[in-house]
Amino acid sequence: MNCIIIDDEKMARTIIKTLCDSREDLQIAEEFSNSMDAFKFLNDTEIDLIFLDIHMPGFTGLDFIKTLKNPPKVIFTTTDPQFAIEAFEYNFIIDYLLKPVTKERFEKAIEKVKKQYYLEQLDAPKRKDFIEEEQNDFYVNIDRRLVKIDLPSICFVRAKGDYIYVKTDDNEYEVHASLKKIEQKLPKSLFLKVHRSYIINLKKIIDIEDNSVLINKDVIPVSRSNRPDLMKRLDLL
Repeated sequence: MNCIIIDDEKMARTIIKTLCDSREDLQIAEEFSNSMDAFKFLNDTEIDLIFLDIHMPGFTGLDFIKTLKNPPKVIFTTTDPQFAIEAFEYNFIIDYLLKPVTKERFEKAIEKVKKQYYLEQLDAPKRKDFIEEEQNDFYVNIDRRLVKIDLPSICFVRAKGDYIYVKTDDNEYEVHASLKKIEQKLPKSLFLKVHRSYIINLKKIIDIEDNSVLINKDVIPVSRSNRPDLMKRLDLL
């Protein structure tokens, strides 16, 4: 894959370049200290992947990606986790690396890029199956930290105002996001929206009675319109 690095810090560019040079499947075509020079370069050169800093003088990384008509894959590299939710609204943004970037975390990001390229070669049904098999975790932005949550550990997600509450086997996380946004990230093979304010993990259901389900000690309402979908998803004798 042909790559470019955009970062105003020389040391940060050197670290990413060194990590790229350790892999035979990555070639650095160019590196830039500002977005404007990179924009001119992309007008004439086709690139597969951009390592992009968010905080740069004058023109931020988020501003930069909004100017691209046919953006390549992007991996953000930054010291600031607060833009993670906004960044992942773009399908071409594959990962969000916090500085200092470690080799282990870098390798995971590149594997995500390679999986994305592989998915794009599959037809729609195979792509859907692959995503639901491979996706085991995702990250949420909590108090300026990126926290990984294992999907199978999620019991349910509840919406309240501008926040959602992700209840897992061991914790509950408050995240500034919409239920619709989190629903798009959850595999449909495991999760179902049963109420305008709730998404549940079907594997965590203990009991069903009238218009509610019991998950651990929590009683979750099921709306009349969503109940038929719930019954279809259950393995009934």
